[in-house]
Amino acid sequence: MLRLTLAGDWKLANGLPSVAGVLDELGRGEKAQLVGFDTDKLAGWDSGLLTFLVKILEQCAARTITVDQGGLPEGVRRILALATAVPERKGARRSSLRAPFLERVGGVTIELWRSQVDLLTFIGEAFVSLARVMTGKARFRRSDLLVIIQDVGVQAVAIVSLISFLVGLILAFVGAIQLVMFGAQIYVANLVGIAMVREMGAIMTGIIMAGRTGAAFAAQLGTMQVNEEIDALQTLGIPAMDFLVLPRMIALFLMMPLLCLYADLMGVLGGFVVGVTMLDLNPMEYLIQTQGAIRMADFWVGIFMSAVFGILVAMS
Repeated sequence: MLRLTLAGDWKLANGLPSVAGVLDELGRGEKAQLVGFDTDKLAGWDSGLLTFLVKILEQCAARTITVDQGGLPEGVRRILALATAVPERKGARRSSLRAPFLERVGGVTIELWRSQVDLLTFIGEAFVSLARVMTGKARFRRSDLLVIIQDVGVQAVAIVSLISFLVGLILAFVGAIQLVMFGAQIYVANLVGIAMVREMGAIMTGIIMAGRTGAAFAAQLGTMQVNEEIDALQTLGIPAMDFLVLPRMIALFLMMPLLCLYADLMGVLGGFVVGVTMLDLNPMEYLIQTQGAIRMADFWVGIFMSAVFGILVAMS
């Protein structure tokens, strides 16, 4: 029998024998069949002692050596019983071994392929739902559609106004720095008008809606998934795609072009403020120059882009 004597105040974590030393003692001479503990002079202990004892118990169990815990304090025995009552979950302990490079590349590739398959499945289900809308067979509440339209439309006007107005200001200010050098400051109207109507209005609106509305949709659907509400819909025979995703797609598809047009107006207004206040341009002259620079094709490009962005935000 090997008896480990534990004395002193182990709260200071000094004097604890090493696990390797104990294992050496177990392996010397005749193989020990029983390990006991003498803690009569133990003044205090902390988690360091518990860690030491857990390692000793693991090694003794691996070597089929009996451990007598009768000499340990009662509190230590209770904590050890709790620690060994539930087996360690597989994979809970963090592994220090790093997988080979090719194995990691293969794992990432497999996960990417699976995500692409899930994405294609989702897109297919979305198009099927849109087809059911065209035939009048889609199942969703019209009241939900109106609420979502209000959320993605009216309630988003404030942030769209601010961002678009600032973008127009920035475009006009940056353009004015260069155009003033050539005495062509009037063409700030062309720069701001074409950029906002053709590209920036749709892009900035899409970014705003992705950050604001897309995140809100993801949070709502994630909460429903956790609460098993989506499973309940499927149990009742209601397609989750029709009931949850389809109204959001329709709302964004309808409201994004309108928000894009409003963003274009606010961007042009931002350029107008810079042109009139900083460049001393005549207000009517600035408006006439803007009207002459913008073509209907520019409007249609921006509106088409915004509608596409709306569908992408709803599906993401």
